Amino acid sequence: MPKGIIRSKRYVEAAKKSTDKVLPLEQAIDIVKSFNPTKFDQTIELTFSLGIDPKQADQMIRGSLSLPHGVGSTKRVVCFCPENMVEKAKASGAIKAGGQELVAEIEKENFSDFDVAISTPDMMRFVGRLGKVLGPKGLMPSPKAGTVTADVENAVKEYAAGKVEFRNDTGGNVHSVVGKMSFDKQKLIDNATAMIAQVRRMKPAAAKGHYFKKVVLKGTMTPAVQVAVSL
Repeated sequence: MPKGIIRSKRYVEAAKKSTDKVLPLEQAIDIVKSFNPTKFDQTIELTFSLGIDPKQADQMIRGSLSLPHGVGSTKRVVCFCPENMVEKAKASGAIKAGGQELVAEIEKENFSDFDVAISTPDMMRFVGRLGKVLGPKGLMPSPKAGTVTADVENAVKEYAAGKVEFRNDTGGNVHSVVGKMSFDKQKLIDNATAMIAQVRRMKPAAAKGHYFKKVVLKGTMTPAVQVAVSL
């Protein structure tokens, strides 16, 4: 444990059950689920340390995935779309939908009480003005993430239901939710396996050496357990 970091009694007790071994996914899940419970349903996350150069545009990892069993939570979605699609977007689960008036609301009132922004391609010429507002918060619609699409009905439904969006950070790491502590073991196995397969499929052609340098599984308030992942 790094010096200067104070851990809770629960975390210290959990650390005693942890291991430095690299384990098969099933065993890693068993250990994470065996840690002392909290009063809330912890989120379980996979973190990938990848052999990519995040400074190179052709090695960026960004995407989205609807996991087999969802993630145990919903998301607040807004949709930038033409007037004739507003009601369909709202019926699909968007908390707000609209065109230039929605752009103006976010721009002038600094409205950002949402988790995902979806846009039709033709609206991006207006949404682009929000880059400085939404970009730093990771809320800017992106074709790579599937949040710029003509099929806004389906996109809104998927993201409102908890579709996972992920991207690498400046250190070449990708963090992704794969479920909740309350999920049974098989659901976590299915979700984590699907996410690992998705990240594997996205390996950049320009990436050299080991792609999966390290993969760990952890809960919101648990130690991390290293997962064995084939290259």
